[in-house]
Amino acid sequence: MAKEFFSSSQQQQIIAAIKDAELNTSGEIQVHIERTCKGEVLDRAADLFATLKMHKTALRNGVLFYLAFESHQFAILGDKGINQKVPPGFWDDIKEHMAVLFRQGKFTEGLEEGIRMAGQELKVHFPRQKDDINELPDDISFGKN
Repeated sequence: MAKEFFSSSQQQQIIAAIKDAELNTSGEIQVHIERTCKGEVLDRAADLFATLKMHKTALRNGVLFYLAFESHQFAILGDKGINQKVPPGFWDDIKEHMAVLFRQGKFTEGLEEGIRMAGQELKVHFPRQKDDINELPDDISFGKN
């Protein structure tokens, strides 16, 4: 099962990184983990983006971190609002940074650092407002496979 890839404490570290990254932004970050990815990784991430209703945020500033560990594939997908603001290659830079850690077997650290990097950019373009609400859950979602 995908949920067993990370220990309970590792899952808590990732969730803490999400909460930390969202502390100063109205942006929303979600993580989805599954064992395998059938088909194109960006297509799968886009399907999950819709399934998780990430496109429903008020400012369209959601970011999905998707990892299929047995397939050795992952993607970062930002919604329209954030994609209009970040510089070209921004997601690729984060992905490359994470890939270095993933190749060392440091999946928790890779996700934590990628999430924090995305959070910094979200903070710049979508600072937290007084009336901000957490629009999406911070928990990790897991595939059935």
